[in-house]
Amino acid sequence: MALLKKIAPMCLNSARGFSSSTSTQRKVAVLGAAGGIGQSLSMLMKMSPNCTKLALYDVQGTPGVACDLSHMNTGPVTTGHMGDEELGAALEGADVVVIPAGVPRKPGMTRDDLFKINAGIVATLIEGVAKHCPNAMITMISNPVNSTVPIAAEILKKHGVYDPKKLCGVTTLDVVRAKTFYADKKGIPVTGVDVPVVGGHAGITILPLFSQATPYVELSDEEREALTKRTQDGGTEVVQAKAGKGSATLSMAYAGALFADACLRGLNGQKDVIECSYVESPVVPELTFFSTKVRLGPTGVEEIFPIGNMNAYEAKLVEEMKPELLDSISKGVQFVKNM
Repeated sequence: MALLKKIAPMCLNSARGFSSSTSTQRKVAVLGAAGGIGQSLSMLMKMSPNCTKLALYDVQGTPGVACDLSHMNTGPVTTGHMGDEELGAALEGADVVVIPAGVPRKPGMTRDDLFKINAGIVATLIEGVAKHCPNAMITMISNPVNSTVPIAAEILKKHGVYDPKKLCGVTTLDVVRAKTFYADKKGIPVTGVDVPVVGGHAGITILPLFSQATPYVELSDEEREALTKRTQDGGTEVVQAKAGKGSATLSMAYAGALFADACLRGLNGQKDVIECSYVESPVVPELTFFSTKVRLGPTGVEEIFPIGNMNAYEAKLVEEMKPELLDSISKGVQFVKNM
């Protein structure tokens, strides 16, 4: 909701001929901009007052998407880039690189199936980032995030440009879902609701901490378990509702734009920009990557918060997710070693 509150006045101002509210020049590159997530996400970034240049990249279709968005009377100057030979131009000078590229999940498709296809796509794009904008913040949406973030880290290390503060797995959709489902269940306005989500971004590695929700409303054991399960299976719920003809593209675009905008606000020096994100983290010693709340600032991820107090149910689920999360991380690392 925060992004929409910011962009609605900006759109009205733009329509009246007023200048953009931002004085800092910030370029955002969206890699996979012609896809189901990418098009909607690109439109939302075109509406952000914190973005001044918007570069759209994909293997096909981006000139049309860029032309379409360029007709919007909002601030960012939009360019389209298509094919391997134009990746560099899209990335050059980028402050934030948003990566929703790859194939979407289809009915019956596991995260392993996604890995086999998307790992190579992500690796190629990160090679481009390492070469053309090594200091940019990377926000990884391409699934499976639990593995694609480690892939990105290992490739950046190979090029000697890895900065853990600049690499973030986007888990914002899990947070958005947890907030929405919690508010709906308890009959409270979703505006102002906060529910931290820790762990990773797949199945049982997604853990909404309803015990830390604000405003706090008591949940029965049955409600807590049902809400946790629904948050974990949110992607499957959408795939099934679309009868196999799509995945969670719109809500993911919204969540991805929220996080990218938060990164821009942090880079611009706004205080107390706090989001959940899957990052290199010391929070769980046996796991190199883990998602908790982080503080975003001018240098990227400037503070990683601990999990905080959990009830017995949540603590049990953290232990249960560890083997799967460790396996996903290891799979990403091994993929790069075998390249």
